[in-house]
Amino acid sequence: MTTPLAEKIKTLIRTNGPISVTDYFSLCLADPEHGYYRVREPFGKAGDFTTAPEISQLFGEMIGIFLVHAWQQHGTPEKTVIVEIGPGRGTMMSDVLRVVRRLSPELYAAASVHLVETSDRLRKVQAETLVAHGEKVEWHASFETLPEGFLLLAANELFDAIPIRQFVRTPQGFRERMVGLDAADQLAFAAGVAGIDPALLPAPAQAVAEGTIFEIAPARDAVMAALCERLKIGGGTAVIIDYGYLATNYGDTLQALLDHQYDPPLANPGRADLTSHVDFEQLARRAKSDGLQINGLVHQGDFLIGLGLLERAAALGRDKDEATQEGIRQDVERLAGSGEGKMGELFKVLAVSSPPIALPPFRKTQGMSARARWTTARSCL
Repeated sequence: MTTPLAEKIKTLIRTNGPISVTDYFSLCLADPEHGYYRVREPFGKAGDFTTAPEISQLFGEMIGIFLVHAWQQHGTPEKTVIVEIGPGRGTMMSDVLRVVRRLSPELYAAASVHLVETSDRLRKVQAETLVAHGEKVEWHASFETLPEGFLLLAANELFDAIPIRQFVRTPQGFRERMVGLDAADQLAFAAGVAGIDPALLPAPAQAVAEGTIFEIAPARDAVMAALCERLKIGGGTAVIIDYGYLATNYGDTLQALLDHQYDPPLANPGRADLTSHVDFEQLARRAKSDGLQINGLVHQGDFLIGLGLLERAAALGRDKDEATQEGIRQDVERLAGSGEGKMGELFKVLAVSSPPIALPPFRKTQGMSARARWTTARSCL
């Protein structure tokens, strides 16, 4: 079985030779004819994956609480721009705005809301989700067209969908990993000729085994740099949530998801979602080098529990039937549970600000692991 995009990529390779993992990644997600985000409905049970905002309203509510805290700590600026990049179906922003309106009516009244979204189909879905907020919401195809002003920005599962470059250790050193054709005319990985600056490697090349993969993401770094520049000019805070690792390291994290199951990355281009883990150390390094304050870099479980996830969950389940309460408990476990493969530990949260401010929950959670906080706090439910 093949896909229309697979045939298109094969033709491209036959004509011009192997393509980089970066180009393959980009084609899989954004090809104008057959790209994943052009032809698939990725979200929810009927899609290929479920994001945190789709699991429970609690996630977006905690983000809303965080943004209100940030606005207050920055001195309640009058002209505020609330932004989400890659807003999915608009679920998180809907939950964020509900909390903002309840906790800080003055912020809700004064702020404009902006969604950075390139898909016309998803824009229509988002408009339906956010219909209660009327003309307050505007859409942008690019981060660069956002209006001036103090910025409160949230990005959930944005960076994992930005293409990476991969390099593989060969007898000749690290060489860029390419996608070509094997003897059976099927898509296959191969080593190219381009090398990598050894200074970018976390350990000397000769210290790692042949076949080891190293990933860099210049496109992600560029997005982070643009975000930092905007924060320096207008002031504000950005919170970034994604799955990834806290320290730069070796490893192949390129993965595909199809019908909520992992799929070989080269098996179904255009039909499967293609992502890779985010190097949060590099994002934080970029922010710091650009002069921003790193408020914190923590596990998602730490972040949500520190903001009051368990207390809010208990309030949400109060006076409800046992089945509803159990559903809420399961949602909290999915969002904040610790352990290998659990969202509470797999997902990380990075918050950056300009000018520097003190922000909860980072001061509270510092020094305690997600596992320790979860063990201590889950009994509250």
